[in-house]
Amino acid sequence: MSTASGDPTTGTAGSSASPVTDLPSTEEWTSGQEQEVATAHTGSEPTGAVEAIGAEEQPVPREQAPAAALPYRPVSGRYRGTGGSFQLELRVDVDSIRSGSKVLRRLSGDFFSTSGGTTAYFGSFVVHSPTVTTSATQIVVRGLGTFTWQAGAPVVQVTVPRRRTDQSPGAATVQFLTTSGQAGANYVCPYVSPYFRAVQWEQDSVTGKIPFLSYNTGALPRPPGSPARVLNVPGAYTDAGIQMLVTGGANVIADSSNGWTDSELHGAMQTNFSLWRNVPQWKVWLLVASGYEGLSGVRGIMFDAADSFQRQGCAVFYDLIKGTDPESQRAQLRTYVHELGHAFNLLHSWQKNLARPPAPLGPRGGFGDLSWMNYPQNYQSSSGTSGTAAYWGDFPFQFTDNELIHLRHGFYRDVIMGANPFATGAADIDPELFDEPLVDESGLRLGLRGTRSGFAFGEPVVVELKLETTDLRGRTAHGHLHPDDGLVNIAIRQPSGRTVLYRPLRLRCVDHDETVRLDTTRPAIYSSAYIGYGRDGHYFQQPGTYQLRASYQGADGSRIVSPVLSVTVRHPVSATDERLAELMMGEEQGKLLVLRGSDSPSLRSGNDALQEIVERHAQHPFAVYARMVKGLNAEHEFKSLSPDRTGLTVRAPDTKSAIEQLSPVVKVSEQGKGVDNLTLGMATRRLARAYARQGDMEEAGATLDRLVRHFDTPAFKPHVVEAVRAQAESTRARLMSDFGSG
Repeated sequence: MSTASGDPTTGTAGSSASPVTDLPSTEEWTSGQEQEVATAHTGSEPTGAVEAIGAEEQPVPREQAPAAALPYRPVSGRYRGTGGSFQLELRVDVDSIRSGSKVLRRLSGDFFSTSGGTTAYFGSFVVHSPTVTTSATQIVVRGLGTFTWQAGAPVVQVTVPRRRTDQSPGAATVQFLTTSGQAGANYVCPYVSPYFRAVQWEQDSVTGKIPFLSYNTGALPRPPGSPARVLNVPGAYTDAGIQMLVTGGANVIADSSNGWTDSELHGAMQTNFSLWRNVPQWKVWLLVASGYEGLSGVRGIMFDAADSFQRQGCAVFYDLIKGTDPESQRAQLRTYVHELGHAFNLLHSWQKNLARPPAPLGPRGGFGDLSWMNYPQNYQSSSGTSGTAAYWGDFPFQFTDNELIHLRHGFYRDVIMGANPFATGAADIDPELFDEPLVDESGLRLGLRGTRSGFAFGEPVVVELKLETTDLRGRTAHGHLHPDDGLVNIAIRQPSGRTVLYRPLRLRCVDHDETVRLDTTRPAIYSSAYIGYGRDGHYFQQPGTYQLRASYQGADGSRIVSPVLSVTVRHPVSATDERLAELMMGEEQGKLLVLRGSDSPSLRSGNDALQEIVERHAQHPFAVYARMVKGLNAEHEFKSLSPDRTGLTVRAPDTKSAIEQLSPVVKVSEQGKGVDNLTLGMATRRLARAYARQGDMEEAGATLDRLVRHFDTPAFKPHVVEAVRAQAESTRARLMSDFGSG
């Protein structure tokens, strides 16, 4: 983009522009004060100094005490100006905008280009270490900026006149200069708001679930110096310099006692989020739901991580966080702020080095962070205390400095909802993050193995994880071994040599104490995970040899790394194999495999492809996966909101279809030709539930008995057999309770 069109940095963009539909209006921030509008710019190519594009606003006289007797108002906040075909959104962060707020000493800004009646995002910059010069009349902030494109004039200088508290804020003059001091373009940006960014937040709830309102931070012990105050969710973000504007009516929608799945939550967002659009915008939706289907212990989830416009929706699960006592109210506040933090593209405290590009970890591998984004039970203080009580004893209800930098000054597309995918910035992960520790005294060992010796091209790649103790005295560990829970990560080195991180579609927050004791009676725990598809799409897109390595983040901060696993993806050997690979490798098919089926209209073509496999290629090995997805979905109800958002439509379980699809899956897998043993256990229990739903308790019990007999052989270790038997008996008792003796 040339300077003739008004590029203030005399540089060329390195990325294409994207439409912008959600620039907040100035009126949102004026608190009743009219803002001055910048005058016309020169419009010429800036070969030298460019004239100011707006005149400095004049103080508004008021009949109060003499100006000299009043303090100066802060200059920090947000400013906006226009020049040529560009608009600049400027953030100045050099003095405290309110009591207790942190000063980060930074400048940042976003450029938007205007063409006709359209506006598009152009690029962003940040100045991390500016010099700040203060006089009686003005504050000058200057430093070398980091830009999202190659800027020819990368030095940024911002001058803001100092005003007394009885005067209107002054406009910021922004100058861009080359490193040799030659002038680029100037902008005059009138003051907009004391907030650096603003987000419209819409919150809905299901019937009978009362949303959280506020917590008195003085109700329970808190860190010395942390003030007692009534704090709500918008207040927590106000402390960070972010304005959360509560918008829309608080809709109450119908609920289901069976909990909510990821696809149901996404459908509910599209139907019930009145501000929702598939575009980047400063708008976010939170649903107060009853519970999460399929996994206990999930307090919240940022579920919108499966399409091209992510991070627009999250949910908290009332049944796990409810309560009116101070402990429950405090935990609810943290859960709400935490899940909304993910919508701003904030990772868990111990995962920030896995972002793209990676961010530095805080103390104790991130577990020492005093942050909304940490888990209280995982907290490790510098003084040696740890756990939930230590966290709340030290936590001053705030984000860390690095998180504040992201929220206030992160590049536009890295922060705004609907833009860059969760945890995505630029680069691949560093393979050294998965190097073995030099010293390992954790007493734990992590294993990773493929569920078969090699995978056909297009076949779902499933791995099994095993965490075991190496200490005969036993060790205690958290039981979250599935990578979707955020405490296990899997790196994949592709045949090209590129190393990527498996990034699950959903981010389940299992922030509660769930520990297991590993000893001689139960030496190991297991989990299986489909890792063929995630937020980056399909990870095994070509035949060849892949190298995998897993990393387990222990609750004490230990990082246990598995040995390297080599996985071979074979070349297709026939035209039929190639056609089956095409039917399995679509984006929608990948999502259906992750979600274990869905009725969502947005996944219709994926369901059609799986149906083609079942109907036309029933004897092909891939048919077992298509049948499993369709059978699991049929066995479960599917909830969707009506278009007018007044009711909940529940598609009842189709037990006949579920039995028809799952029976061959179980039969083939028992012969060692279908899914892995852990998935077999899950599918068999669901098949038993389908029989019980239709009143055939005898066949439901027989199905569970066959599952136990399959594992009760010398091929499986005694503790594995006992775990399967316990799961079967627990399922049997639950089916008897839910469906009776029939």
